[in-house]
Amino acid sequence: MAERKPLISGNWKMHHNHFEAIQMVQSLSYQLNADDYNVCDVSVHPPFTDLRSIQTVLESDHIPISLGAQHCHQEEKGAYTGEVSAGMLQKLNVKLVIVGHSERREIFGESNAQINSKVKAIFKHGMTPILCVGETIEEREEGEAETKVRTQLEEGLQDIGRERIGAMVVAYEPIWAIGTGATATPEDAQNMCAHVRESIKSIAGNGSAETIRIQYGGSVKPVNAAELMNQRDIDGALVGGAALEAESFARIIQYRLH
Repeated sequence: MAERKPLISGNWKMHHNHFEAIQMVQSLSYQLNADDYNVCDVSVHPPFTDLRSIQTVLESDHIPISLGAQHCHQEEKGAYTGEVSAGMLQKLNVKLVIVGHSERREIFGESNAQINSKVKAIFKHGMTPILCVGETIEEREEGEAETKVRTQLEEGLQDIGRERIGAMVVAYEPIWAIGTGATATPEDAQNMCAHVRESIKSIAGNGSAETIRIQYGGSVKPVNAAELMNQRDIDGALVGGAALEAESFARIIQYRLH
């Protein structure tokens, strides 16, 4: 089995102005050490207005945290008021871009086809997509969870090469567990992440399924991080609320110590 280094990502959503963001990242860096970075990769995904400030802090202080973004537009440039292109993010040394988050799908109506275009744009500019998939509580109760996630993967990864798929990240986020305090049991999370890996195997082959990193997201906290991270097919976490404070996010990154 391929060795997959866990990736712990903090999705700040619409929180922290750039002053607060600088404070947060500096505080986080004081609480982490070389052992933490050796065990897992870490990324932070602030709002667009914070990116340049955080880039400067990470690079000037030599902090080994990857800069991430929460979203991008699929086109290179154009009359798209309020949008930011993948190329613009790449110039800020962004390494990872979240795409297809349930809030983008549910609130802003992003389709699987749009998400597929964004994944391609992110790859084109040398960055790594974190493709989010997940089901609603209604879909889960009706036994449609696996079908929903499989469709999101098939359509979101259409016409993307096997090597690229193997190098990316998929975040399984049950929509009913995002920001609700409800968390899938470790067994539920493992079962769905295993389903994601099986789906990747049929889409892109064994090699890609072995190397792709699968995160779990949905009310990940210091108290449940270790149990989730110890599951066979969970290779990291996409953390929301608990990533907004340096102490709680550091404890999740240090899950092996708790």
